Amino acid sequence: MSSKARRLTSEINLERLAEIYRGLGETTLPKGYWIAHVDVKDSKGYEDYRNAIAAPLSKFGAKFLIRGGSQEVPEGSCKARTVLIEFPNLTAAKLCYESHEYQEAKTIRNKYSVADVIIVEGY
Repeated sequence: MSSKARRLTSEINLERLAEIYRGLGETTLPKGYWIAHVDVKDSKGYEDYRNAIAAPLSKFGAKFLIRGGSQEVPEGSCKARTVLIEFPNLTAAKLCYESHEYQEAKTIRNKYSVADVIIVEGY
């Protein structure tokens, strides 16, 4: 089976799992998160990225918990903007990042910002 076919099969199965979890009203698997620290170089261009990620995030059941806003960095260093996105589970977080749709959006992001992105399992 080709890697594209395996990815498509994984995405379809994941969508069905997400539907089942939503029907249960809670998840039994630990959630997955993207934590991103971003310096935006061109805010108008960055809007194109924000628009482009809407579809893949929705497809994989993502929810924004933090999307910019004021922040303090009492220790160390950090980029100007912090984003926290919650996924139904770690697999969904990884598959979304690896998806063709997100990778296309990422090329837009790279034109207008510099980012550190971490994918992590949580509660």
